[in-house]
Amino acid sequence: MFNKKSKIFLAGHNGLVGGAILKKLINNGYKDIITISKKKLDLRNQKKVFEFIKKKKPKIIINAAASVGGIAANSTYKADFIYNNISIQNNLIHSAFLNGVNNLIFLGSSCVYPRKCKQPIKEDYLLTGPLEKTNEPYAVAKIAGIKMCESYNYQHNTNYFCLMPCNAFGPNDNYDLLTSHFFPALIRRLSDAIDNKKKSIKLWGTGKAKREFIYVDDIADACIFFMNKKVRHALINIGSEEEHTISQCAKKVLKKFDKKIQIKFDNNKKMDGTPRKILDCSLARSYGWKKKISFEDGLELTLNDFFKRKGNFRKIKF
Repeated sequence: MFNKKSKIFLAGHNGLVGGAILKKLINNGYKDIITISKKKLDLRNQKKVFEFIKKKKPKIIINAAASVGGIAANSTYKADFIYNNISIQNNLIHSAFLNGVNNLIFLGSSCVYPRKCKQPIKEDYLLTGPLEKTNEPYAVAKIAGIKMCESYNYQHNTNYFCLMPCNAFGPNDNYDLLTSHFFPALIRRLSDAIDNKKKSIKLWGTGKAKREFIYVDDIADACIFFMNKKVRHALINIGSEEEHTISQCAKKVLKKFDKKIQIKFDNNKKMDGTPRKILDCSLARSYGWKKKISFEDGLELTLNDFFKRKGNFRKIKF
């Protein structure tokens, strides 16, 4: 569907997922990739986004730009999360349509599904129950993006669709303890505890909540795979179809550090978020896509990147 010279606008190329997509596009030989920093283009500015897309005339837009974070950030910056994300996706989707860009990939989030959703989660379960309260504004924004893609396809015969990944992890993540997701926050807290010679660490929640993780290179692979397919669905789950409790994740990360430290939980059930969340990826598999990188291999790559960025270039012994 797209050749190596097709013009591709990748929004959010400096982020965790966007950076992986950019690397994958380059490695796959795509020559005309458009990127721009948020300092040069505020994607919340409708007029500037429209003018930028009109000038560049891409054949496809990949939207990996978003305001993201974990439970702490979602609970603190509710207004920012709903306003920023709705503004970014609205401007990109509508500007694409106005400028005749008929192809667009929107990166969603599995938090859009109901809190007490039947497991594993199928795409059809969207809007079948109440959302998890801790990240509801972000989820509502992402749902709006999905429905925009569906609606523009219906009314204007565009080819806009959403890839819905589970919890992403990998190199180039955000390790700020206030604004990061669970996984990078866990790595940072364990590293800090070890550096400070702590004998124990207390994490939020009960440790019993179950999550599914996918390495970012697999998300990037999915973007390129579906970019070159005739997609008949506006929403496609992208996951590993493997689940781990938060407690299991913490122990696996700690094992990689090769240090002894006691992991405790504060047993605050409210901080668990959704009790269980694993995606049904049978639709993605029906197109021929499946994840390639194991949780253990992804964890090794992620931790080595963390120590490089931290300024400690030692390799962890695995």
